[in-house]
Amino acid sequence: MDIRKLDRAAVLETVRILEQADPKDWEAPTSCADWTLHQLVAHMAGQHHGFAAAAAGGGSDLSVWRTCALGDDPLKAYRTAAESVLEAFAQPGVLTREFTIPEISTSTRFPASVAIGFHFLDYVVHGWDVARALGVSLDLDDESAEAALAIALRVPDDERRRGPAAQFRPALSPAAGAHTLDLVLTTLGRSPTWSAPSASVSPQQHRPTQGDAHAR
Repeated sequence: MDIRKLDRAAVLETVRILEQADPKDWEAPTSCADWTLHQLVAHMAGQHHGFAAAAAGGGSDLSVWRTCALGDDPLKAYRTAAESVLEAFAQPGVLTREFTIPEISTSTRFPASVAIGFHFLDYVVHGWDVARALGVSLDLDDESAEAALAIALRVPDDERRRGPAAQFRPALSPAAGAHTLDLVLTTLGRSPTWSAPSASVSPQQHRPTQGDAHAR
């Protein structure tokens, strides 16, 4: 499995999906509790910059992980962030490095392949988040879905998923015969049946249930 190839495809898929957003869509609700599409993408862009810094040895600086200001052109800002992390991961020798990811651990450094796997899983799931918010499809091949599931199954499902800063909600029970991507989603506490509320309900009025929401 070439984790960098899979990660690149997942990231570029998020860019493709966001290219379909109209100006009004940036205030659409998402499956992430209390986050509009704009807020979710600001988080996603910030994580791209954080992982890019981590690939270069600067991940211990908490400021590089901050939510990204998207400015007047959120798509352009997101595309720039995506390009930065893909370029960082493509650098010669990057797979021999260790990454510091303080949001996961301040004491453990992760082998590059593991760290890029974390990033890949996040953007498979966030790709689904943005696709659902916009009512469009996520184009994910079987290899990517299976790789994402293998990583998702290694994410501890314990009390750390119940706190306010949890990255994922407790796992849900999948439907019988669920597809691989649905298994990824339920493993990480998302409901595959989530859909955006009607236009008459504002993002502030919509409060997803635990099964609907990514904690961040």
